[in-house]
Amino acid sequence: MSLDTGFGGDGGDSGVLADAFYPLFQLLFDPDGDFVADVETKLTQARMSDTVELYISRALGVGLLVGLLLWVVGTLFGYGIFAIGLITPEALSIGIPAPSEGAAELMRSLVMPAAVLVSGLFFGSIGFAMGFGGLLAIPYSTASSRKREIDMLLADSVSFMYALSVGGLNQLEILRAMAGAEDTYGEVSKEFRSIVNETEYFGTDYRNAIRQQAMDTPSDELSQFLTDMLSIVNSGGDMEQFLKDKKDKHMRTAKQQQEMTLETLELFGEMYMTLSLFPLLLIIILVIMSMLGNANDQLLYGTVYVLIPLTGVGFLVLVSTVKQDEPGDGMLRPEGGSDRLQQSSKEGLLHLGLVEGFVGRFGVFNRIKDREGTHKTKELLAAPHHFFRDNPLYTLALTVPAALVLVGVAFAAGAAPVAVDEWIAEPIWSTFIWIYVPAYLTLVPLAFFHAWNERARGAITGKLSDNLRKLSSANDTGQTLLESIDTVADTSSGKLAEEFEMMYAKVNYGMSLRDAMVEFNNKYRIPRLARTIKLISEAQEASSQITDVLTTAAQASENQDDIERERKSRTRMQVAIILMTYVTLLGVMAILQTQFIDVMADLVDQGGGGGGGGAGGGMDFGGGVNPELLSLLFFHAVTLQAILSGFISGYIRSADVISGVKFVVILITMALGVWIYVG
Repeated sequence: MSLDTGFGGDGGDSGVLADAFYPLFQLLFDPDGDFVADVETKLTQARMSDTVELYISRALGVGLLVGLLLWVVGTLFGYGIFAIGLITPEALSIGIPAPSEGAAELMRSLVMPAAVLVSGLFFGSIGFAMGFGGLLAIPYSTASSRKREIDMLLADSVSFMYALSVGGLNQLEILRAMAGAEDTYGEVSKEFRSIVNETEYFGTDYRNAIRQQAMDTPSDELSQFLTDMLSIVNSGGDMEQFLKDKKDKHMRTAKQQQEMTLETLELFGEMYMTLSLFPLLLIIILVIMSMLGNANDQLLYGTVYVLIPLTGVGFLVLVSTVKQDEPGDGMLRPEGGSDRLQQSSKEGLLHLGLVEGFVGRFGVFNRIKDREGTHKTKELLAAPHHFFRDNPLYTLALTVPAALVLVGVAFAAGAAPVAVDEWIAEPIWSTFIWIYVPAYLTLVPLAFFHAWNERARGAITGKLSDNLRKLSSANDTGQTLLESIDTVADTSSGKLAEEFEMMYAKVNYGMSLRDAMVEFNNKYRIPRLARTIKLISEAQEASSQITDVLTTAAQASENQDDIERERKSRTRMQVAIILMTYVTLLGVMAILQTQFIDVMADLVDQGGGGGGGGAGGGMDFGGGVNPELLSLLFFHAVTLQAILSGFISGYIRSADVISGVKFVVILITMALGVWIYVG
């Protein structure tokens, strides 16, 4: 029998590896044991198709192969350090008393083989742990990631199901609608799709399918929801009231979860204040040691160029483990939509939209495509700022080459220092031309257009809740949804009202309301907006009188507004702590430069103790590092800290690293201004 057990179900070499080490799995593990059962559960929760026996067998194979490779490396390393004389057998003596000189000589002769053996075993063990543990960690990590997304989307998903129930859909239709909403509800939709697939393709009763999925899902919240739903289905209870109660419950749960996340971020903010000051304290200690004639340049370099970046990056990774990114890309891709909708959803820089669906049928469509490409190019060249507003990252396509060209010209003209001695002799200019000029050229446009993009998107979401309430009130008077949209457009102001007016006009010219709403959503691609439009567009197909659905959408939007306001309010303090910590660090470094290093250098010069200092980076006063080198290292330290603090501030603020670019520009400008004055 052929076993197709490749990683992720691909087969191939990994399947052969799993087959080869399957006997070892049988020898080491109990197929009915807790460990195997736990791995099998995680494979199911991660939606990985591999059988647990062969997955662990493959992990054993990878672990042994990597362990064998590192065992060889470790053995050669252990032998090499003895062969080149870095360590001698006498140096590894642990003082064991020997009864005679012959016994002592025998013990010394065994030191080298023992050390080589231990080195090989140590490296081999690390290799096995990396290979075996790394492969086993994949389903655990994937399941955890899916759990996180499910918990984040569950409140909106339940609101969606409640809206469908209000619209008159029965239980099975609600399940199918959720299964087809993957573009909006992501991993939650996949869980319901498993239920639908079990009932439609395997003939399983949908009650049993719900029960099984409640056990298989990685989210405890969804598991409880499905279990409660099953009890309502079995008892014939009121599904609409059940979904309404669950909607309210999960909205409260979302706020509580946000509160816990913000409390954790507050703790992290306090941790960062301590962690970011540690390199500063270490630099001060190393400088004082250099004053006393016990300089260690390598430690100083390591602190500035290794410890500071590692501290910042490590903290950013730590924050990412609790900071909740918004799931989804905000695009709606409804099944069965019109050709126009299907093609417009793909429209972008390299896709021309509707005309792409007709290319190749007749020659005229090829000519239309060429003309359309020319038209869009002219539009882009006539208003490039609008394109960059919608796509801020594309600014890097222009600014990065421009920065490289400018630095290259400066290098060719001899204006950009290259040698270490030149960097030390001109610390501010060398850092400015190599670091600050490229940073300003790339980051300033990116920060500007990203802020503009956020403002444009905020103009839509800022009045979304109010306008949904207006839609609900208008619909409650007996107006159809389309008439309600026209009424809200006439009685409101702002960007969202303009979009409602455009939506109304599109429907009057023959487009379906659903397609018009989807096109409006895909223009902005905001995940929160996508969930709202999905809810309304699905409900309006059943009836034009969807007052309760619109009220539900407004409640979900208001709940999101409350969470957003609380997040901004609480994270504002964390950002303030990080920025003030950086200002403190910058001030201390400036004082250290002006009141300690320069003063000590002047005292030594006045006493005739100045050595060979200069730009060579050699020893100077007190046998320590020279002031010019210290000035360069201090400047680089505050610059690196500014970059990292800026990105961390932006990520804490909005779960988006790019939003930290504006903080980076401000902080490096502060560092440059201060060092021009003190350096």
